[in-house]
Amino acid sequence: MEQKLEKLLGRLKACGSLVIALSGGVDSSTLAKAASIALGDKAVAITARSELLSADELADAKAMARAAGIRHIIVDARDLDDPQIVKNDKERCYYCKRGRFQKLVAWARENGFAFVADGGNLDDKNDYRPGMKAIEELAPTVISPFIECGWTKADIRRQAKEWGLSVAEKPSAACLASRVEYGLPLTPERLAQVEKAEHILRAVSKGQLRVRHHGNLARVEVEAEAPSGLAHTGAANSFLSQAAPIPDAFEEVIRRRGEIVEKLKGLGFTYVTLDLGGYRMGSANETL
Repeated sequence: MEQKLEKLLGRLKACGSLVIALSGGVDSSTLAKAASIALGDKAVAITARSELLSADELADAKAMARAAGIRHIIVDARDLDDPQIVKNDKERCYYCKRGRFQKLVAWARENGFAFVADGGNLDDKNDYRPGMKAIEELAPTVISPFIECGWTKADIRRQAKEWGLSVAEKPSAACLASRVEYGLPLTPERLAQVEKAEHILRAVSKGQLRVRHHGNLARVEVEAEAPSGLAHTGAANSFLSQAAPIPDAFEEVIRRRGEIVEKLKGLGFTYVTLDLGGYRMGSANETL
């Protein structure tokens, strides 16, 4: 890690001046801290405010900029003004990333900054990420320092913890649009449904979760890795208790299913289902 950090800081310092695209997640927050160390006031963090970014994520971005000691600017992305993004086909992420980073590049040039940095890491190459194509197209002005310097998500979390960043163990949180089924047009109302539904579920499950929007159906994904070790009895889980221990998150969702269903129906969903496959990154891409 010492060698990787030295390489990263050297790469950032060589930029001379740099804009960090700060989302509030562990990747961009750690990169912002590194840029602050390497470049001081020659680095700035910019967050794109949009219906695709939850209020919690925006609050985290503000807090992480303060923790990193970097100047923070918020710009309005106006993502839903782009019909290609609203269409929400399998290339949505490409159009969104391209539009946002074009805006960041324009801001950088107008304000005398040489480069714009994305927080992508090596693990991002293991999933369908059309947005990475947009980053490559905007090179050499847009760079991905973690990828260039060989950093994985585990490396980033380790360094964030070393620096005492509160997001070190924060679950990954893709934009709200990633929860909406491909082909279902993005609207402020649908994105708000997802944000509110996940806020409700976070009171029940503390690990990774997603509420996937399939029109009138909400598909709930929660972590399904570690069993709770509890004695599972009662009608809520008797149909599963003979097969295998139920993971903690499943146990709690099943126990409070009546409350969850009522609240999610109150948001406009007709059906609420628990995905027995559990949370998995990019499950929407399984249809491609």
